[in-house]
Amino acid sequence: MRIIDGNAIAESIIEELANEVGQLSDTKPVVAFIRVGDDPASVSYVRKKQKIADRIGIESRLYVFPSNVCKEELFAQIDELNKDNEVNGILIQAPLPEHIDETETFNRVSHNKDVDGFHTLNIGKLCQEDESGFVACTPAGIVELIKRSEIETQGKHIVVLGRSQIVGKPAALLMVRKALPGNATVTLCHSRTQNLASITCQADVLIAAIGRPNFVTADMVKEGVCVIDVGINRVKDVSRKSGYKLVGDVDFNAVESKASQITPVPGGVGPMTVAMLMHNTLRAFKATKIRSFILMLLLSLRPN
Repeated sequence: MRIIDGNAIAESIIEELANEVGQLSDTKPVVAFIRVGDDPASVSYVRKKQKIADRIGIESRLYVFPSNVCKEELFAQIDELNKDNEVNGILIQAPLPEHIDETETFNRVSHNKDVDGFHTLNIGKLCQEDESGFVACTPAGIVELIKRSEIETQGKHIVVLGRSQIVGKPAALLMVRKALPGNATVTLCHSRTQNLASITCQADVLIAAIGRPNFVTADMVKEGVCVIDVGINRVKDVSRKSGYKLVGDVDFNAVESKASQITPVPGGVGPMTVAMLMHNTLRAFKATKIRSFILMLLLSLRPN
């Protein structure tokens, strides 16, 4: 059994991005974060993303709104950032308050700046295997984990446990696409799937993203399975100062003896999500430069 070190893989990606950004001679990429309310987890996540951006050389700008902000005010800020040519990427930190529709908010972000990959157009491009779109950061991180860990997917049976727009559905689309990693036979399961264990036991690779702590047990996997655990769940632990500990959707201690490779929680998929966000931001920056160059070229060719 080999533990897949997401921290190390994410660090290598961050170093690659920092080297590339460091070679830019003029402007640097800019990412804007929008946070609504003061949810402690959201505050921590955004702060971490800003720290990684700073390490890479990406400028980050934070816009904070109270939890009772009206939709019109929030959308006005998004519209302003969409128009700002200096801003390459925009991230809306979820969750949002109940009175703000998340899908509508994500779609308000220009698809060219949607570095989170949640815009309907970018999801559609993923369905069409159009690589010009942005892929949601966690599924993109899963792909990099699989690629850099040299996990074979072609012709294999991959079971995705969870059907969310953020992880499950895009992960399934990435694994079934005509590419590597990909070219797999994919089964998408969820909380209403009947005889679930009989399906997960067929998996050569199991991607667990159902959002339930320690849900996948040893009797739900076969010998030699590769396990990608996306879950990040807080469970009570009075022995810790915080009063809780983080566990995945997979019962790690029970499953690790049967797995050929497995991601831990924390330190598995989580660090990859932030790394891929920065990767998308740099891609958005490059695309902006290309569009600007083409526009200037077209203007120069116009007759006087």
